Formats: sequence, C-alpha cells, structure tokens
Amino acid sequence: QVQLAESGGGSADAGGSLRLSCAASGDTYYTSSTCRGWFRQAPGKEREGVAAIYTGGGATYIADSVKGRFTISQDNANHTVYLQMNSLNTEDTAIYYCAAGLRYGGCSLSRSRYKYWGQGTQVTVSS
Repeated sequence: QVQLAESGGGSADAGGSLRLSCAASGDTYYTSSTCRGWFRQAPGKEREGVAAIYTGGGATYIADSVKGRFTISQDNANHTVYLQMNSLNTEDTAIYYCAAGLRYGGCSLSRSRYKYWGQGTQVTVSS
C-alpha cells in the first residue's frame, strides 16, 4: 500500500507561482520505480493529467495545456515529487491531486493508469 500526501496549495495572483509537493509513504519500494503524476480537477470538469515523472529514471511528461509553465521533479531520497507552477492564470484554478501507478512503456497522463491517489490540494488563482 502507498499513501500520498499533497501540500503547497493555496492562493496566487495571475502571473504568480506555486510549488506543490507530494510525499509518499508506505511501500516506498513501489514508488521508487513507478510513475508519479499530477492531475487537476476544476469545478464541473473532468480530472485531467497535468504532468508525470518516472521515478526510476526521471523521464517527464507534461500536458500541452501547461507546457512551458509547469515542471515536475523528484527527490527520490525523500520519496517526494514536486510540481512547480509558474505564470499561473485563472484557468489553473482547481484541486490538484498526486497519484502513483505502474509504468507501461512511458508514464501516461490518463487517470485510469494510476492506482494510488492523494486527497488533493486546492489551488486558486485570482486575476
């Protein structure tokens, strides 16, 4: 079993930055070589994949909607994955979830590929 805990959410002005953290506990052998992803869900919208990283090698995958503004990174020693969000705009307002799942070729941004989920953290961007 894997437990995931997000932190770092909050409020920001448009154009500002936030960094989210996702700490893993439990089966850290699993999380040391797997896909760790960030997803977000805005009110009335489907949950969408934002970014993912393969913790076994560091390959990253970024959704087109945030490419050039968001980056994903990891601290394997602390089983933590980060999402750095820059140039925020109001459309980035959502609950952000981190997730962990097995790798199939690469790391998918589809929620169906992820088994473990955190509780989510709210990000609100105001204009």
